[in-house]
Amino acid sequence: MQKISLLYDASQAVLSTFDLDEVLQQILTIARDYFHLQNVAILLRDRDELYVRCQVGWDDGHDQVRLPIGRGITGAAAQQKRPIYAADVSKDARYILSAKNTRSELAVPLMVRDHVVGVLDCQSENLNHFDSETIDLLALFSTQASMALQNARLYSLERHRASQLEAINAIAQQMTAVLDLQELLSKVCLLIQQAFQLCHVSVLLKDEDDLVLRASHGKLTTRASEGRLAVARGLWQRALDAGKTLIENDVKSVSGVGLYVETGSSMCIPLVSFGQTLGVLVLDTTRTGAFNANDTQPLESVADICATAIQNAHYVERVKQLAYLDGLTGIFNRRFFELRIVEEIDRAQRYGTGMAVLMIDIDQFKRLNDEFGHLLGDEVLRQVSSIFHQQLRKIDVLCRYGGEEFAILLSQTNAVHALGVAEKLRKTVEAWQFPGVPRPVTISAGTANYAEHGGTRDELVKAADAGLYAAKQAGRNRVYLAPVPKRGLAHGSSK
Repeated sequence: MQKISLLYDASQAVLSTFDLDEVLQQILTIARDYFHLQNVAILLRDRDELYVRCQVGWDDGHDQVRLPIGRGITGAAAQQKRPIYAADVSKDARYILSAKNTRSELAVPLMVRDHVVGVLDCQSENLNHFDSETIDLLALFSTQASMALQNARLYSLERHRASQLEAINAIAQQMTAVLDLQELLSKVCLLIQQAFQLCHVSVLLKDEDDLVLRASHGKLTTRASEGRLAVARGLWQRALDAGKTLIENDVKSVSGVGLYVETGSSMCIPLVSFGQTLGVLVLDTTRTGAFNANDTQPLESVADICATAIQNAHYVERVKQLAYLDGLTGIFNRRFFELRIVEEIDRAQRYGTGMAVLMIDIDQFKRLNDEFGHLLGDEVLRQVSSIFHQQLRKIDVLCRYGGEEFAILLSQTNAVHALGVAEKLRKTVEAWQFPGVPRPVTISAGTANYAEHGGTRDELVKAADAGLYAAKQAGRNRVYLAPVPKRGLAHGSSK
């Protein structure tokens, strides 16, 4: 009766708190002190494995092991759902060393109903330490310990869910306040990484047939640069193709799955807004087995919020682009040119690379309008714009500067290359058959380079204009390099 009374007091102690770490510590302390044990551990179940959640007395390094159900004395207890006792571990082939002074070991399954949630592993430096009465008492104690563990887990789960709901609400509130796409993507990664305690968060967005890594935040080492990812590779592409969340809890055992070198587990969630798949949200952590089914729903809710915010940012970006597009030709307008020329000059100055400005005019365009009408004149403007667009690089900036005049910004370009580009455009237009126009349409162009012709917007545009004027004066249908300005003369503004 005295032992049962002591066991009752011990059981009340482990049931007195809902904090999981406190419950585990209480179980260890009671098992060690009441049953006079040198080494005690609690192993919890993770799918088909047992891992050491807490222990006292084990040798360094042995508490990192993960045991399949059925392996070792603890694994056997979990598999058979009953206490397994080795009175002399040296004679039991199932014994796995955890402490050199261990002579006898008792493993008692921790069960909730018929489900094994873990194992209480008790070891002694004495042979035959556990008699039948002690084994029975530990089995009774384990039932109370199992209840305490389950209560603590449920309490922890509810707190975790409440915390996730708070995080989702906070993310939703902050997402609605950001409309710039790149700023939004960066904030998405930061907020999710912090709220859900992940090692790394990445956003991949679709661009034609590719996925592009647009933003990421975390501490892991990337395998991919900020750019396009191979379509056929990666868990992200499989999630996109399947249209559903995919989890890989052992990334290192599967080649080509992880974006980051240290990734142990990865979750990929398609970003879908109003039926349109925008990309994939990729969540990474260094631990294996980090994600489970309980994590899917809250993280999918976050992904839905992010997808809607990204779609809204796309709409805002399109509206901004429309403000910078010429309504007739569909290319950029002068307003966009004024923004980009400053950026290109800054980039050329910062990195020591060249850049050029081309000013181009359709020759005798007023006469063409007078002869054939403004509708045909508009069509010539559209076709010339299309020719330019096809001949230029993606990094070049093509703008309608006004009327029949065009301005082009060539990045990372020297004077020789700029002249070559302008001459190619001139020849292409001259050879083009414009429907309804019985005579050739030609262009004249002037080119100016940073920093030979100037270091400011006004200086470069004025120089290119001077080259264009010289080409016109020389008879049109030709390309001229702007004259190098004489030092010390005042520079005027562009037209």
